[in-house]
Parts: sequence; C-alpha cells; structure tokens
Amino acid sequence: MPGRHRISFPPDDAKELGQDEAFFYLIEDNRRLKLRLHDYDQIYLRPGLYEQLFYDRLKCTSPKKVGEILKRTLDANERQFSELRVLDLGAGNGMMGEVMKSYGVARLVGADIIPEARDAAFRDRPGTYDEYYVADFTNLEPGLAEEIGEWSIDCLTSVAALGFGDIPPRAFFQALDFVRPGGWVGFNIKETFLDASDTSGFSKFIRELIFSEYLNVYHLEKYRHRLSMEGLPLSYFAMVAEKRADIPIALLIGHEAAAHERERA
Repeated sequence: MPGRHRISFPPDDAKELGQDEAFFYLIEDNRRLKLRLHDYDQIYLRPGLYEQLFYDRLKCTSPKKVGEILKRTLDANERQFSELRVLDLGAGNGMMGEVMKSYGVARLVGADIIPEARDAAFRDRPGTYDEYYVADFTNLEPGLAEEIGEWSIDCLTSVAALGFGDIPPRAFFQALDFVRPGGWVGFNIKETFLDASDTSGFSKFIRELIFSEYLNVYHLEKYRHRLSMEGLPLSYFAMVAEKRADIPIALLIGHEAAAHERERA
C-alpha cells in the first residue's frame, strides 16, 4: 500500500475557480508544490495520490455509478455483460477499468493521451487491461486505428474525462466510431453540458448526439459526482445509451465548422 501524501487545499478566496482551474498543494520533500486537479501527469506519478485526492478527500463516486447503471441497463435488456468488449477512453490509472473488470467483461482496452496514465494503471492495477494505448484520438495513426478496431469493441466507457478540453469532440467521435452498431456507451458529463445555455463546443456536440437518431438513451441520471473544494456537491449526469447506427463524419465536421465560426465572431 502506498503511503499517505501531505496535501492541503487553498484558502477560501482561491476556491471559486472553475473545475479545470482548481488547484491544491502537495507537501513533498520539504517543498510545497502547487498542482491543478487536472495536472494528471504529475498526480499519476505519485502512487495513491489520485485516490487520496479525488476519492478520499473529494468523495468521487463516478466509476461506481456509471458501472452500476451500465450493468443494470444491460441486465434489464437481457444482454450479457460478461460478453462485452470494452474501450475505456480517458482510462487514467484504471479506476473505471477496475469496476468493469469486477463485473467480468470479456475484453478491456484502456486508452489515454498521457503515458503517465498507462504507467500508473499498470503499476496500481496490474492485469486490469488486456491492452492500454497511449494515443491522441483526435489524430490516430491508421495502423493504430486498425489495431484498435480488431478488438471488435461493443462498449465504450468514459468517466470523469469528457469536456474541459481533456477529451475534445473529435476524440470522443473517434472512440464512438469503434463501437459497432448495437453496442453500448456509458459515460458521465457535468450537468451544465446538457443545458442549452452552455454554448461550449463539447456541450453542443453532446446534446446533438443525444437527441440524434444515432444514440438511443436508456438511462440518464443526475447524481453527485464529487465534492468541490469548498465541500459542495458537484452534480453530473450519468448516461447509458445504445449506439443505433454509425455516426457520419459530416455531423462532426459541421459541428467543428460552426464552432470555428463562433470563435471568429
């Protein structure tokens, strides 16, 4: 078991930052390091720090929640969870993978953009993933795309990874493209991403997908993702959907063109 880390949160006047700007202090070797909550490369380098920060201190529940509703949805539709071939996008150090593995999926493939995530998953949860790719899903090399396709993916999971620039629309689109029609998608998103007042690129893309003919939403549930640094609940939506048909690239291109025009305006 890794030792406990010495961490502290900033004073109250610094806690009003957005989720992607929030930071904490790590006291290490008589130094005080300032790290953002999204500085995953530095967090994953330190065994146990991610779990201590997000699960012990901030009470994150998302891997368990998304895993539970995915399992419940498949059971209700008489689908065999144990036959799933899962791509876990934004897999990090394997928290969601561990949940999926506990349910006995057939194959589990992780993917993240930073090598520190894969190293941490292999270090902290050896044997969880059948394969783990470090890759930029906005620009996959053809050979790698072909290799991932050979896994015959029929389920995509992505937990605490969508939005905030961590996984842009093109990367999520590419991951969805690996899921065969009739396959499943389980993910979570910040509650504001479903609000029409949120005009960010990822929010609009997600809403367009949800209300399209390409996804059939089976379960949508608002829940407490974790606590903020002030101790207030941060609400997310957990979602499970069936992929009804391949999503045309034109939908993504049209979305990106509209986003570009908004930036220029």
